[in-house]
Amino acid sequence: MMSRSYTNLLDLAAGNFEALGPAGGGRRRSFGAKRMTRVMTVPGTLSELDDEDDEPAATSSVASDVPSSAACERLIVVANQLPVVARRRPGAAAGGWAFSWDDDSLLLRLRDGVPDEMEVLFIGTLRADVPACEQDEVSQSLIDGFGCAPVFLPAGLYDRFYQHFCKGYLWPLFHYMLPFASALPAAASGDGRFDRGAWEAYVLANKYFFEKVVEVINPEDDYVWVHDYHLMALPTFLRRRFNRLRIGFFLHSPFPSSEIYRSLPVREEILRTLLNCDLIGFHTFDYARHFLSCCSRMLGIEYQSKRGYIGLDYFGRTVGIKIMPVGIHMGQLQSVLRLSEKEKKVAELRQQFEGKSVLLGVDDMDIFKGINLKLLAFENMLRTHPKWKGRAVLVQIANPARGKGKDLEAVQAEIRESCDRINKEFGQSGYSPVIFIDQSVPSAVRLAYYTVAECVVVTAVRDGMNLTPYEYIVCREGIPGSECAPEVSGPKKSMLVVSEFIGCSPSLSGAIRVNPWNIEATAEALNEAISMSEREKQLRHEKHYRYVSTHDVAYWSKSFVQDLERACKDHFRKPCWGIGLGFGFRVVALDPHFTKLNFDSIIMSYERSKSRAIFLDYDGTLVPQASLNKNPSEELLRIINTLCADRNNTVFIVSGRSKDDLSKKLISCPKLGIAAEHGYFLRWTRDEEWQTTAQTSDFGWMQMAKPVMDLYTESTDGSTIETKETALVWHHQDADQGFGSSQAKEMLDHLESVLANEPVSVKSGQFIVEVKPQGVTKGLIAEKVLTSMKEKGQLADFVLCIGDDRSDEDMFENIADVMKRSIVAPKTPLFACTVGQKPSKARFYLDDTFEVVTMLSSLADASEPDLMADLEDDLATSVSSIEISDRVVSFSNLRTEGS
Repeated sequence: MMSRSYTNLLDLAAGNFEALGPAGGGRRRSFGAKRMTRVMTVPGTLSELDDEDDEPAATSSVASDVPSSAACERLIVVANQLPVVARRRPGAAAGGWAFSWDDDSLLLRLRDGVPDEMEVLFIGTLRADVPACEQDEVSQSLIDGFGCAPVFLPAGLYDRFYQHFCKGYLWPLFHYMLPFASALPAAASGDGRFDRGAWEAYVLANKYFFEKVVEVINPEDDYVWVHDYHLMALPTFLRRRFNRLRIGFFLHSPFPSSEIYRSLPVREEILRTLLNCDLIGFHTFDYARHFLSCCSRMLGIEYQSKRGYIGLDYFGRTVGIKIMPVGIHMGQLQSVLRLSEKEKKVAELRQQFEGKSVLLGVDDMDIFKGINLKLLAFENMLRTHPKWKGRAVLVQIANPARGKGKDLEAVQAEIRESCDRINKEFGQSGYSPVIFIDQSVPSAVRLAYYTVAECVVVTAVRDGMNLTPYEYIVCREGIPGSECAPEVSGPKKSMLVVSEFIGCSPSLSGAIRVNPWNIEATAEALNEAISMSEREKQLRHEKHYRYVSTHDVAYWSKSFVQDLERACKDHFRKPCWGIGLGFGFRVVALDPHFTKLNFDSIIMSYERSKSRAIFLDYDGTLVPQASLNKNPSEELLRIINTLCADRNNTVFIVSGRSKDDLSKKLISCPKLGIAAEHGYFLRWTRDEEWQTTAQTSDFGWMQMAKPVMDLYTESTDGSTIETKETALVWHHQDADQGFGSSQAKEMLDHLESVLANEPVSVKSGQFIVEVKPQGVTKGLIAEKVLTSMKEKGQLADFVLCIGDDRSDEDMFENIADVMKRSIVAPKTPLFACTVGQKPSKARFYLDDTFEVVTMLSSLADASEPDLMADLEDDLATSVSSIEISDRVVSFSNLRTEGS
């Protein structure tokens, strides 16, 4: 139940944000007559967004609301901050702003991997307070000179959006930190717990970004690449406005396991808005696996892997999953390595640390970087291996903290205390074992430290990627062919000790991986790293450098853009509809020929035909799949009997249920045909004997399959085995969703291996794994019935089949080809219909079982009852009654004579 969640975007767009106060509650500043010029001009006018948000979402959509006027593709990169540095010129009057590119920005460097013919436009906030009266002028300057469109958020809104929700709640949660107490973790001015007002501010801020995208976008030609957890609500805004827009998203932070993520009160809303993208990127498979697990456990959506690509089927759209760690910009690093300031600093450091082994840490000052764990490990190494006293130095550079809070203050105090303790215990004249630099340092100085360090140590307890090891490896290699290399006279060497909890760890196979919480093991890793042979250090360095130099930021962005293009290649081929409100909005993409079954059309074809074949699935088609009572209603039985009473109709229930179960449930339908256990057993009417349709009668394979299923049943709580005459079915709908699905996949492989030489098929379905004889499908039963009708001179001129699951797809596929095999009359109308709007081989769909029964009722009303057959039945009943009466009279006479 949604309750007061404000997840309805219509409410959010209307500005119902009392909790935000004056900054967020008022209407945003209008651009007025001086609205920023679009980068690509499109005909027509841009409607006000507030008016757009009043339109109903559940409407048929077209590709976009404005046609394209240019064929050039463009990549719009949307992130929290622009890759631009803004400074007001000293002494300049209002409007005197100077702008320059931020060379350290990852977003700026991703341009190198984008095709030359694709223009790149950046959208984000500026790290500067621009007065409202100057914002239009600043916007125009940035769009003209830098290809950047700035988003200006009111100060109060930005604080609640960024400090409260992003940094104070989402960031700790995504790094596995739950707010068990009000003081942990503490945001700038909050207690770290979920705050509804901060969530509302987050959504409203995302709407500001959405509005800026709408101002500049050309929806038919542009790609949109959204970055990081600050903008996870943006894809739903964009998808709702432009159903066919090509959207990619990359998460630069970890994605937590489902056990952590499920504590998020808006967990489903965020999953659904991410699924409105076409491609979702993660640094590591672990992060992607956690996201996929959340989709499975909370939304019931399973992923599929095909030819190396992972995808989620979401209402007919395939949402791609991309796993690609980001890289560094080789050119930028090498340009800094050439600077004279860097060489001067290297000379100073070599003199300062002559004869010593330098271990280096470069981290942001935050609670997840594990700086104090590193210090404790170094202290343990000096104590356990006293040979390093006076010879090993740990240099720790701590960049200024981006957040605030009591927890951060406590970490900072603990770090200072550890530094003082270690230097006091192990220091001596001219030797300080720990050098703590509690400030940011220029790039040239940082790279100088990398150049002289024998080992870099990263002990973060959780980090999205961390590019420090990559930068270190490049610096130790130096500039190929240049005298600036760190060790001109010898081979290049480097060593890494990295936490197993950071994103770059899987790609650094030569590094020593540690659990930073294990102080003793980390201490031994530090000793191993600086004690290793020179040859081993060289080999590890060469292996790392090959990877880092080829998998740079350009490789990362090129790979992502290529996969985004591939994921969007069918955007304009399939018809699609936008349905739902708020974060429940999604686009349903269907086959071009897939339409809803029109009642008038099928009734007209029904009335014109003289020989009809009707095939109906049972569960999920005639009775709801989720219903506990699977018995047919009296109304449904009446409809079935009415259809069967028409001499022009041949009606069959085709189900996976057992013949005894179906006979019991449908005992009041004497003229109904039944195909049980997917058609292995066939009965034309209630009074006829059951037939077997398959050649096999050997079910010895059951003795092989049953022990395997028993094994998984015992280890999977909530699972059961259903034993039929011809099949075995393992059900796991009552088991844990994630574990049951995992066990089903494992069982499928196990059974296929065990039964490889047996004449059976092993298939998975909705919460089931089934083993049944080969050649038994619903499609073959439909073909058999139609062939039998032809042999009786009743060539079908109307075919209807309805089903809801995978087993019915065989029937739909078979029905589509019957015309070619001449087992139905020429130009026979074929109505293959699935239940629910989902990808299917059927041409038609009905929304649910209620619509199915309603449609069948309409056909029953159009039926012509077989009056002659009814008269024969009545006559047979009368004859039977007379015979019974005669027998009673005769019996009475016998008793009288006996007396």
